[in-house]
This record gives sequence, structure tokens and C-alpha cells, in this order.
Amino acid sequence: MESTAAGFSHRPVLLAETIEQLHVNPEGIYVDGTLGGGGHAFEVCSRLAGGRFYGIDQDADALEAAGQKLASFGDRVRLIRDNYCNMRAMLRSAGVEKVDGILLDLGVSSYQFDSCARGFSYRFDGPLDMRMDRRQSLTARDIINRYSESDLYRILRDYGEERYARQIAGHIVRARADKPVETTFQLNEIIRKAVPAKMCREGHPSKRTFQAIRIECNRELEVLGNSLDDLIEMLHPKGRLCIITFHSLEDRIVKTAFKRNESPCTCPPDFPVCVCGKVSKGIVVTRRPIVPGTEELEENSRARSAKLRTFERQ
Repeated sequence: MESTAAGFSHRPVLLAETIEQLHVNPEGIYVDGTLGGGGHAFEVCSRLAGGRFYGIDQDADALEAAGQKLASFGDRVRLIRDNYCNMRAMLRSAGVEKVDGILLDLGVSSYQFDSCARGFSYRFDGPLDMRMDRRQSLTARDIINRYSESDLYRILRDYGEERYARQIAGHIVRARADKPVETTFQLNEIIRKAVPAKMCREGHPSKRTFQAIRIECNRELEVLGNSLDDLIEMLHPKGRLCIITFHSLEDRIVKTAFKRNESPCTCPPDFPVCVCGKVSKGIVVTRRPIVPGTEELEENSRARSAKLRTFERQ
């Protein structure tokens, strides 16, 4: 049974910077594809006059909390429970083909991290769940107990960039042969035994493994990579796509996609003119990512890895 939104709290990162980058048009249409508690959304909606806002999230608790936060904006706001990868179809069903701005904040909310029942954090004992959308069947428990050792190794290596991926995968397979791995603390103990003791003194040894399992459970990188071209295509001229990432894997995908859409030409560099016919979709506004300032980091340590990149449609 899903928990209610009571207690849902999430401090939006890079709030002022994101709103500035969006260049909100009071008459425009804006979409937040990872609505969360509605922190960024509230600031966007506050700047709308005749415009409209669509908020999308997979998490029922997030939608309930955001609905309460945005209630004062009335029918200018529409909230949808879905994955942002379906944004184009969702908006078309609402009669919307193009929008003026799209925001994605790819971080896990503080509420999700701090909720034992969600299983996102190695800091609390709880069931191995990690689903953003609790309607889906696949959980972290399924991944840990059913995936082959080679697949576990691949996930930990590729999604967690875990130095001891092979050792951890082997220990998981041996541990689950005795009994199923059901909880976050059980997994912590397996990881602790798999890595050298010095790693336990240099930070929590489970951090990269939990990241990797969460990414696999929610198909986070697959969804991001498959969605970016579509999101750019949905923008009006001068419309902007703003994306906040929290680790290098996400940031690399965003940076590469933005560059490809700005300079799609595949002709050899010595060709005098372009013959491939691929036309630029716009410009990368942020040549370097925008990162939190000292004051924000002092107030919110979870913002330390955040990076904001912006693309503007031609």
C-alpha cells in the first residue's frame, strides 16, 4: 500500500538559476517532467498569467504533495502520473504540440531517500524496493535475487562505476543462495564483506551499488537517453529545455545530446559545404554546467553534485 504525501518535503536545487534559465513567458506553456514536491513548479506558475503548466511524476506521493502546493493556481495547472518519456503523447492528448519550456530535475527527492519503506537509502533499514513508480512490478529485491552474477556485475560497473563490482556481485550471489536478500541493511552487510576494509573508512561502501540498482530498477539512463531528442523537438523557437543532473552518467548523456542537436552535421571536416542535410535544432546555452553556490551548499549538502544544463530551440 502506498504511503500518503504527509511529510513529503524536498528542497529544490538550483531554484533561482533554473527559473532564470527557463526565461518564463507569462503566456507560455511549461512542463516539469519530474515534478517532485512542486518547488520549481511553484516558481514557474507564479510567473504565468495566461499561460499553462503541466506537471508529470511517477510518484503518487509527489503528485499529491505538489497538488496541494500548486492548488492556488487553479486550472492553469494539470498534474499527470506518468514517466516523462511519454510526455509527447500525453501533451498531444491534451491538444498541445509545442511548449515554451521543459524542466527535468533528475535527483531522487529527500522524501524518497528518507522514507525507510521506499528502500532508496543505505542509511535506513527497509525493504529493497527503489521504485519511483510503485505500480511497476520490478523492484530492487527482484534485481538482487534474480539477476545473474554477470548482469549484476555489469550493472554495478556501468551504472555505479563501482571499482569492486565483480566482488560485490559474487558476494550477492553466494549470500542469496542461503536465503533471499530482502532488506537494505542485509545488502549493506553483503557489500561490507565484499570490499576491502579501507573502503569502509573512506565513505559508505554501499553508495555506488545502491545508485546502480536504483538506475536499473527505474531504467533511468535508458529513459533519459531515449527522451532528449523528443523533448527538444517539442519546444517552440526560443523555448528552453533545462536539465539538472546529479551524477556523471546522467550529465554525460545530456551534454552529448545537447551537442548533437546543436551540431548534427556528420560530413567530414574537410568538406567545403554540408551535404548530409542535418540541420541544427538550436544552441547549447550553458557551455559549462551551472552548479550550486557556496550558500546553497551550506544549506543543502545534497545539492553538491547538481549540474544544470540548458538548450534553446531555434
